Parts: sequence; C-alpha cells; structure tokens
Amino acid sequence: MQSYSGGLKVGVFVDVANIYLNGGSKWRADVLRQYAHTRGVVLRLNAYVSYDADRARTDREYGDRAREYHNVLRDMGYHTTVREVRWFFEPETSRRFGKADVDLEIGIDLLLQSRNLDLVLLVTGDGDFVKAIQAVRDTGCRVEVIAFENVSQALRREADIYMSGFLIPELLPTNRPGEEAWGEVGSTVRGVCYAHPPDESYGFLSFLTRLSPNTWITDPRNADSPYRSVFFHDSTLPADVNPRQLPSRHIIFEFEIGEAERGLFAENLRVVSNRA
Repeated sequence: MQSYSGGLKVGVFVDVANIYLNGGSKWRADVLRQYAHTRGVVLRLNAYVSYDADRARTDREYGDRAREYHNVLRDMGYHTTVREVRWFFEPETSRRFGKADVDLEIGIDLLLQSRNLDLVLLVTGDGDFVKAIQAVRDTGCRVEVIAFENVSQALRREADIYMSGFLIPELLPTNRPGEEAWGEVGSTVRGVCYAHPPDESYGFLSFLTRLSPNTWITDPRNADSPYRSVFFHDSTLPADVNPRQLPSRHIIFEFEIGEAERGLFAENLRVVSNRA
C-alpha cells in the first residue's frame, strides 16, 4: 500500500438514502469530498440516491427538488446512481410500501472499483455491507466507514476504522449566522469526553479542529493529533447524562467553545448522539 505522502488512491461510496434517514439529512457533499482529499488522490466519487417517480408526477416541488439535488451532486464531481422507488401492496395489512434498494449497485461497484484503489470511504450504517467489506479488505484495500445514527455494530467491527460523521468538521452544519468558524472561540463544535477523573466533578472533551488524515491520533496531547481539548464541569452536562457514564466515545456532544484565563472550556452542552 502506498504511503499518505505518496498519495493513496481513494474511492468514496455514499449510501445517500441510508444516511439521510439516520441523522445525516443535511450532510455536505463538498465537505466529504474535501475530507477524502486529505486521505489521498480521489479517483472515485459515487453517490447512490432514490427517486420516487410516482410522487414526482403529482408533486412538482418534490420532483424539482430531487432533480436539482442530483444535479448538485454531479456538479461536485459525484457519479450519481439514481434508483426509482418501486411500490408494493401488502394484502395482509392493506399497506402500500416503497422500496428503492441500491445495496446491489453499491456492492458491485465496491468489488469492481476497489481493485484499483488503496482506500475506500464507505458512507453508510447498513450492516448488509459487512460481506462486501470483507471481500474488499481481502484484496488488500483499506475500508473506512463513516455514518451517523443506527450504525450496525458488525459494520463498525469489520471496518478498518469507523468514524462518526457528527465529528467531522462541518460535514453536518452547526454554525449559525454570526458564529465563528468551527474550532474558534465562540463557535459550535461536536466532540466526545475522553477523560473524566474518578470521583471528580469535571472532565475534558476532544473535538477535531480540521479535516486531516490523522483522525486515528485521538489523543489531543499528541503534537500530531488534529484534536483539541476543552474543559467542562459536570454542572454543565445535560440532565440525561450521568457523569458516571464518562468518559465515553459513544456519547457525542455539541457545544460552544468559551475561553477563560486557564484555557478553553465547553458551555451549552447537548447530546446529539448516544448510541453504543
């Protein structure tokens, strides 16, 4: 495998429907592309989307929005595979349900295109891709998974690295008008508690300061780490968080960064994800 300095050959595969329904509806395709570029030379950018043609015939606004969204993805360089929703009728419940399964297309593309790649960034939480990941890894290609909510535990275990999309700077927007840029004092960021001394009433949160290939260096005390540390007091924790649960990488906080004489601190903490 090539070194990062030599430029890994990278492929991105985005299961848009899955992440849209599981916490990532406002994901930014431009930020994901920038993140992929920090990992190496991006050869493949693939997005797989569903389209309800039946609805588009009666809901013009939906049809226009969907087509515009597909065009935006293409303008950003994503090869966009569109699968129409197929509708079925369930006699037992008299229920009509739709399905637009793109898993087969993603799986085939993963197996074929990974032959010419060093690194695959798979953006989904769907456990149906475990076998595909195993097959890709068996070729020597590295597979890293990015997702938000409802992420398959088997998928996390099979990936070389699992990265929560909530933690990638601005992959999901946080900043409101007038706020500072991500990571600056006064800005809104997301991070996890990596340290909470036993029997103490304080801890430390870490957050990514920038898009970086070194996201695996999670200790903010390491000079090569792209993470930074902020102090918090237990009194600022949301009511549904027990300090005894901390530290934990499963609880993702969103918070504002403040500054005092002793350094940075977190305020207005809220939980955006609490999934093991």
